[in-house]
Order: sequence, then C-alpha cells, then structure tokens
Amino acid sequence: MNYHSINLSEKLSKFSEHWSPKVVSEMNDYQFKLVKILGDFVWHDHKDTDEAFIVIDGEMVISFRDGEVKLSKGEMYVIPKGVEHKPYAEKECHIMLIEPKGVVNTGETSSEITAENNVWI
Repeated sequence: MNYHSINLSEKLSKFSEHWSPKVVSEMNDYQFKLVKILGDFVWHDHKDTDEAFIVIDGEMVISFRDGEVKLSKGEMYVIPKGVEHKPYAEKECHIMLIEPKGVVNTGETSSEITAENNVWI
C-alpha cells in the first residue's frame, strides 16, 4: 500500500478554471472535490443528497430563497438535500465539496456552467 498525503494547495495549483470541480479522493460512496469559484453560479438544488462546502481560501456567500450564509477560510456549511441555493464569490475562492459520486454541480438545472463530472486531478 502507498501512503501519500493529498496536498490541497498542490492540487489547486493544477487548474485555473472556475466552477469546475476536480475530484481528489473518495471515501465510501462520497467524493472530495476541489473547486475554484468566482462570480455568480446558478440557482439549483440536489434532490437526493446533502452537500458540504468547506472554504480553503477566500470568502463566499451561499444564497437561499429566504436568506444567505457567508463563509470564510476555515468555515463550512452543509446544505440539506432539496434546498435551492446559489453560491457566489466576489473574489476567487477555493473550496472543497463533499458529496456522493455522480452529483452534478448544477443539480437538476442544465446550464452552460454545468461541469464535466468525475474529473480527477
């Protein structure tokens, strides 16, 4: 067995596009994805799963139809399944998503920013 840590900064340095999650590891049926975000995303939900956002660097806002949550480096938030939300970052923000394999970044919403799924770095 190879015992190698996963360096998140090194993985983040391997891509520059925004809103395009990259898988760095798996645990059971879940994937750990790194993503760089900037500007507005689309309103969407995930009908069958919760979604965890962990801010590695920067600041972001997750808007809901009835409010918002602001996250900074070192903070996280879990969005319950079925809750419509829209992430936003005024400046580039680096985050980790934890969600089941096969989850599409835009949920049921088809968009020009729907990312290819299951891309590993």
